[in-house]
Amino acid sequence: MNAANLATIARVLMVPVIVMVYYSGQPWSQLAAAVIFTIASITDWLDGYLARRLNQASAFGAFLDPVADKLLVVMALVLLTANFPSPWFVVPTAIIIGREVFISALREWMASQNQRDKVAVGYIGKVKTTVQMIAIIALLAHSPALPNFLLPLGYVLLYISAALSVWSMVTYLKSALPSMR
Repeated sequence: MNAANLATIARVLMVPVIVMVYYSGQPWSQLAAAVIFTIASITDWLDGYLARRLNQASAFGAFLDPVADKLLVVMALVLLTANFPSPWFVVPTAIIIGREVFISALREWMASQNQRDKVAVGYIGKVKTTVQMIAIIALLAHSPALPNFLLPLGYVLLYISAALSVWSMVTYLKSALPSMR
């Protein structure tokens, strides 16, 4: 166990805390859930930084980091779907979650072919993740007590994230296609 892996494990452990806080019914619950989600999102950057800076890269960390990311994002999107059951929210959410599942499976298959480097995280994937995290933070924080711009901001960023999800999925698929033939 090292500092980078501890940051990743902390992200996993924050997932149920976000759910419990969000549904606590307290006047501050939405903002608190958004703050905890923000901290969890920062650990995504932190674990990679620590692994590189402290030379703590490990096979366990390489496995757990994307799992923690998927747990955090999918949980938050499912949580928000309960509050925003409109097709305007559900469709981009389904695109994002579908892409996450597809890319995870593609990476797993490419790893089994010793070709994982062909579908390594790219620039568009990193931009997508950043936009997605900001969208989720805005949507989690949305409440009558906070500024009204959070909801439209969250929706706009969710749609941008869905578009970037499709773009990055196509990019990864194009990289993998030669190995699939």
